[in-house]
Formats: sequence, C-alpha cells, structure tokens
Amino acid sequence: MKETFIKELVKVDLNAPILIEGLPGLGLVGKIATCYLVKRLKAERFAYLYSPHFPYFVLVNKKGGVRLLRGTFYLWKNKGGKNDVIFFTGDSQAQTIEGQYEISDCILDFANKCNVKLIVTTGGYRMEAKEKPKVIAAATNMGLLNTALKAGAVVSPMGSPIVGTAGLILGLARFKKIDALCLLGETRGYLPDPKAAKSVLEVLRALLGIDVDLAGLDEEISKAEKMVSRLQKIEEKRVLQTEELRKEEDKKITYIS
Repeated sequence: MKETFIKELVKVDLNAPILIEGLPGLGLVGKIATCYLVKRLKAERFAYLYSPHFPYFVLVNKKGGVRLLRGTFYLWKNKGGKNDVIFFTGDSQAQTIEGQYEISDCILDFANKCNVKLIVTTGGYRMEAKEKPKVIAAATNMGLLNTALKAGAVVSPMGSPIVGTAGLILGLARFKKIDALCLLGETRGYLPDPKAAKSVLEVLRALLGIDVDLAGLDEEISKAEKMVSRLQKIEEKRVLQTEELRKEEDKKITYIS
C-alpha cells in the first residue's frame, strides 16, 4: 500500500448527505460522539478508508484474526428529514504531517463523490470545564457559524489552532467547494470524556434536527467522573508525600550544617 484509498463495500443512494467526522483525539471526544450516533441511529457501514500513514500494526479479534487499522464510513438514511447523514470514524489519526493532509484530502474527495455539501468535524478542546463543557465552533463561513451559535456553541478564540483531521478538513474544504463546521468539546484531554462528547452531541442534535436520546451517555459520564476523582486523590497524596520528603531532606541538611 503506497497511498490512502477508500474501498466501497456497497453502492448507496444518498439524499443531500451531510458528513460528520469524529476520529480519536483529545479526550476521544469526536470518536465517542460519532460512535454514539452510529450505534443509536443504527447506521450501516458502506466504505473503509485505508492508509499507510496509520500506525504500523494490525488489530487482533477474539478468534485470532487480524485486520489493518482503518477508517469507516457509515450511512444513516434520514427518512424524516431532507438530509441523509454519513458518519466517519476510525481506529487512529495519521501519524505524519503528510498523512494528515493526504487522509483529509481523500475524505473530501469522497465527500464530493457522494455530493456532500456540508461536513461537520468534531473533537476535543483542551480546557478545564468548570461545570458543563462548552462547545467551541469554527466554520468556513459566517452563516454556518451563526447557525452553530444558535444551536448552543460559542465562537473559537482567535488564533487557536485546530490540530489534526478535524482542522485540516476545514482548511481544505474551500478548495473542494464544501462548507465545513468544527465543533470541539471542552475537555481535560488525558482521559476519555463522554461528558464533553454529550455537549457536542447536544449542539449537533439541535443543528441537524436529529431526534436521538443522549441519556445513554450518562452512565459513562458517571464512570469517567469517578475515575477523575480517584486520579485527583492519587495526585493529592503524591504531592503530600513529596512535600514530606522535602521537609525531611531540609532537616538532614540543617543537622549536617
């Protein structure tokens, strides 16, 4: 394999589709949000993306079979609305700068082939949320950005970089004549963050008019908060131990003097 390519599993009939992207990143926010929608809406996979820019190992299943890392496109036929939805998620992001550009460009070309006019990328925004995580938005045009703000997002700070596929798709979309919007949930970033993902999903739900229950994330949010609480207690204990050791060392130095 020398370059990124997409393997279509079935031919699909699409009605003015919107593409939602969510790859692993800060707090796994984008992947959690996208996978939740795929599962809840029972979207069906219809294409795979393979790339030599993914990490160089294979995944082993329960039966001992193996497969390459990949991205997966899912389709949800929106029978109650005017736009079908394509979801794209995967095992990893590209590990090189060239790979990030190549994969983003490949996704956009496939979106054009599917007649997609709007792409929404999702991910995490490194920030300690005081209460409910905010959703930071950036877009390729003001009309689209204003629509996101009305759905509950806030404007991204000026000069704040959006790293990875979620950002590059926005930058490259204008060359493909596709509108693009990025939604980033505030997250600590070092643990899976379903709470930030839920905030992103609330904005997405209002933005696209998708009727999906988000209560299924509440149990995962509770587990994540308990994990953070345990880690904070461990860190507090470590700080106290370090302080005690420092005091003991200071006593030894004073005694020797």
